[in-house]
Amino acid sequence: MLTRQRDAYLAHVAVERGLSPNTVAAYRRDLDRYCAFLASRACDDLADVAREDVAEFAQAVSTGADGGRALAPASASRTVVAVRGWHRFAVLEGWTQADPSAQVKPRAIPKRLPKAISTDDVARILGQAGVGDGIAPLRDRALLELVYATGARISEAVGLDVDDVELAPGEETVLLRGKGRKERIVPVGGYAVEALDAYLVRARTAFAQSGAGTPALFLNTRGGRLSRQSAWAILRTAAERAGVEDVSPHTLRHSFATHLLTGGADVRVVQELLGHASVTTTQIYTLVTRDTLREVYAATHPRAR
Repeated sequence: MLTRQRDAYLAHVAVERGLSPNTVAAYRRDLDRYCAFLASRACDDLADVAREDVAEFAQAVSTGADGGRALAPASASRTVVAVRGWHRFAVLEGWTQADPSAQVKPRAIPKRLPKAISTDDVARILGQAGVGDGIAPLRDRALLELVYATGARISEAVGLDVDDVELAPGEETVLLRGKGRKERIVPVGGYAVEALDAYLVRARTAFAQSGAGTPALFLNTRGGRLSRQSAWAILRTAAERAGVEDVSPHTLRHSFATHLLTGGADVRVVQELLGHASVTTTQIYTLVTRDTLREVYAATHPRAR
């Protein structure tokens, strides 16, 4: 019974809620672990689950008491979110009368400031992405220029099709699809437009000759859609060449937001550009810029001491 109920919920979040395949896969792993935990208690139906079962599972994933790996706070919190969502769905479907997870809260996650790098470091990374012979550097430069110009997630950038990009003068925009397949249109700056134009004219056609006619914007050497892992490798390689350390797949996105806010952009505009559902998510970047302002003030104001 649990297996059928789990599969129905995963189909719901994939189709009706539009969660990404990666998120659905993570939910499946979380719920598989939860099912194993319930099975160890001879529970084969969500209707038989008590609040204590959910609470003890939430504790177990943090400590490894269920025999599985002890999860980091963010992963443990996501696991509890998946379990709570499943139980709420069970109530809506009429499988259960009550939600035993309602009072079990996800573990608090320490707030971490996003990693942003300077504009000079960004310029060095983008420059190094275009270094080398052949057509790959044209693609790599275009990819990273677009990510920094639009604040796109790596997964959003590799998910683009050619028709999602408009490069006509005065109409330079890109259609990005974020979490839950929520769409947003973001302007594209001049450097990214030039890099994209060079890639489309001189490189993409050559890549496409090895494939089967995919509409994907960024292609691999086999003519298929560039993967998220390959895009991350492109960023990492360019950063190593540029001598910039501690770079992650979100570095250019974080830098995009921080540089906009430092330049005076309104936080709600940045929220729309990033595709955040809530402005509170975007406001974490204001802490970064506030620290920068404080440092500048302390270094330059004659009465700062």
